Amino acid sequence: MTQRTRPPAGNRPANHNDQPTQSRRAQLREAKLKEARTRQIRRWLTAAAGLLAVALIAFGLWSARPTGGDTATTAPDFTLPTTDGGSVTLSDLRGGPVILYFNEGAGCGSCTVQMAEIEKNPGFADAGITVLPIVMNTAEQILPDMKTYGVTTPYLLDDGTVSAAYGVLGKGMHEGLPGHGFVLIDADGIQRWNGDYPSMWLDPADLLKEATSRL
Repeated sequence: MTQRTRPPAGNRPANHNDQPTQSRRAQLREAKLKEARTRQIRRWLTAAAGLLAVALIAFGLWSARPTGGDTATTAPDFTLPTTDGGSVTLSDLRGGPVILYFNEGAGCGSCTVQMAEIEKNPGFADAGITVLPIVMNTAEQILPDMKTYGVTTPYLLDDGTVSAAYGVLGKGMHEGLPGHGFVLIDADGIQRWNGDYPSMWLDPADLLKEATSRL
């Protein structure tokens, strides 16, 4: 009987269970390349998101920057009704400086807080400055906000005519409403300064300083 001789172990044909086939190796290479591409895309997206965030922050800071400056024009006169049922005529206040505070009014908590904080600063009264908050609302719309934030100064109720005359429309978040701005009028009825604050806040001490430095 002829005895079969087994080939040495090193010369045996490769078994598909012992090592990956050429096709399997190609699939592994493709998977690694795909994974590398995915990581690269993620890095690009992360970098792009970071740049976008920086750009948005920069734009926000730029758009929220205050604008305004010195002026020397006759302030447009007006008469407006107030939330306490009365009315105010600007020319009646001649003899003392006036700050007009235009703001978005009802629904703008920061606008009402601004007036509440102005009321707390005795420097305005000491300087003889009258601060007139002006909104494009009805009394029924703005009174709840005034009560919420403890504002006692009567608000002047504008139909848009006075806001347009002073050029304050569209300076805030809404095109048809006044922004968060101030106009300083001296004792002779001359407009001396205006400032718009899209950030919706100006420290009352800074507002007082802006006013008294020009009177």
